[in-house]
Amino acid sequence: MQDLKHMITFEKWLEDASNPLVQEAQDEGKYAIGYTCYHMPEVLLNVDNCFSVRMRAPRVGSIDISTYYMSNYTCEFARSLLENSIEGGYRFLDGIAGVDACSAMNRCYEHIEILKCNEKPHFFVTHTDVPYKVEEYNFDQVATQMRLRLLDVMHEKLGTDVSDAAIRKAVELHNEMCRVITEIGNFRKEENPRITGYEFHVICLASYCCPTAKILPLLKETLEELKNRKPDEKNPFRARVVVIGSEVDDLNFTRLLEEAGAMVVADRYCYGSFPGREEIKLNDDEDVVRQIARHYMLTSECPRYMAEEKVQQRKDTADRLAKEFKADGIIYEQMKYCDFWAFERPLASHILTEEYGWPTLSIDRSYNVHNSGQLRTRFQAFVEALEIKKIRRREVM
Repeated sequence: MQDLKHMITFEKWLEDASNPLVQEAQDEGKYAIGYTCYHMPEVLLNVDNCFSVRMRAPRVGSIDISTYYMSNYTCEFARSLLENSIEGGYRFLDGIAGVDACSAMNRCYEHIEILKCNEKPHFFVTHTDVPYKVEEYNFDQVATQMRLRLLDVMHEKLGTDVSDAAIRKAVELHNEMCRVITEIGNFRKEENPRITGYEFHVICLASYCCPTAKILPLLKETLEELKNRKPDEKNPFRARVVVIGSEVDDLNFTRLLEEAGAMVVADRYCYGSFPGREEIKLNDDEDVVRQIARHYMLTSECPRYMAEEKVQQRKDTADRLAKEFKADGIIYEQMKYCDFWAFERPLASHILTEEYGWPTLSIDRSYNVHNSGQLRTRFQAFVEALEIKKIRRREVM
């Protein structure tokens, strides 16, 4: 297929925690708010003079220093972020919006503060609580947290307009971006897709790491380009898979998987497009922050929510996406030492196979996979198994 015009640019921007669009926005007087979790509503970080930046550590190699502070049995993602912060990788940020969802990430935030990794006079780190289940009263709880511990802090530290009008304007821009990303992602449903899973991963991840207003024109241009793009005459992939699980911001993971012959047709991981790129529907009768809190709580697929109905929702979502995007199998992945996904993954992957009938590969992995030979071998074996199943189905028919 013909190369997408902005693909190399997007890849270049994702090589660092910051990028030229972030710097451009800050030069215009905007403030960058870093965040790491879907429980922190991205849209609230894009109000008025602020914009959100998905925190990543793409260039981190050794994490020995952060391991000294956090031990080697904690999540590699949290340790990598702390290592990057100690090395000066987040000095560009004007604040960090955290949530009390994960103890490892909480320790990361605490050390960033204690070690004074960012010395901007207005820099802040704030935390909000996350409930373990979704109930009506929890919507009020989370909305109150977001006003007291996020919006009020942004207003006090950065002079941000946190009025309902400003919030609704941010939601409108967010929804416009979500519509574009969703339309791009839907091309993966085609029998011979005009976009690869790797390309979509790059595009979607860039939308998390760049100011929405800055990257939206480039996303729209890419969408129009894709509408006229012709796929290769022969589909180069041998299987279609959905990736389910914890945080994946390493492009090499998707590259490695697709080099093994499996196209990623849907991404239900933190932060893929499910959830994360659905429109937020607002009404005029209810508090706007409460509506936003409800949207994120209902759409969240995080195993931090331990209630039975949420456990069932996560399995049903995996099944729905696999059917909708015509997948042959599911890859259930987890970051090493991620407590929540470590409880979820073994049983959920077994149930998806035994009760839902999906061939499922269950793996744990490092934060940065680089060119893992072990992972490549497992991907190749899974693709071959999926091919054999398809051959046998055709023989029966």
